[in-house]
Amino acid sequence: MKDSEFLRADKVPMTKQEVRAVVLDRLELGRAQRLIDVGAGTGSVAIEAALRFPELAVTAIEKNARALAVMRQNIKHHAVERIALIEAIAPCDLTGGADAIFIGGSGGNLTAIIDWALAHLTEQGRLVMTFILQDNLHQALEHLKHGPLRDLDCTQIMVSPMTPLGSSYYFKPNNPTFVMSCTRCTEGSAQ
Repeated sequence: MKDSEFLRADKVPMTKQEVRAVVLDRLELGRAQRLIDVGAGTGSVAIEAALRFPELAVTAIEKNARALAVMRQNIKHHAVERIALIEAIAPCDLTGGADAIFIGGSGGNLTAIIDWALAHLTEQGRLVMTFILQDNLHQALEHLKHGPLRDLDCTQIMVSPMTPLGSSYYFKPNNPTFVMSCTRCTEGSAQ
């Protein structure tokens, strides 16, 4: 989906189209029953996942009132009212597990959210996170180093969309984004 298909607001983060494509691929939603989107912002990941996978149960967690308002508009605009929206600061109370969890925002609670996510992930469940700050990337890598995981992977994505400039065009660079992914497994089967 193009970014232009989502309503936006000042200071409400959105996972951009090219990054979203990688995130959705890494979540492996074709075999998932439930996705949890933590720090959902505009809801772009939750909404695109719900549209691509109509049988998928999607839960979006967001604490920011402005983001919640935009996400509600986007949910209505895309007619995916089946997304369960939770207004809370993660980690939060949540019933049931998930086959896929995406952490797009952590609000300073990164390690606690990672632990919470791993506790809610089913065996073989996928955890995918995005970061623009290298400190958060290193904190996550260090925290996950000894966890019950396999397939730990990280990719840096640098996107520069073509942008008009006078009578021509240039490629305006966005911030690099790091996409980290892994699979939860039992201690004995971790690689």
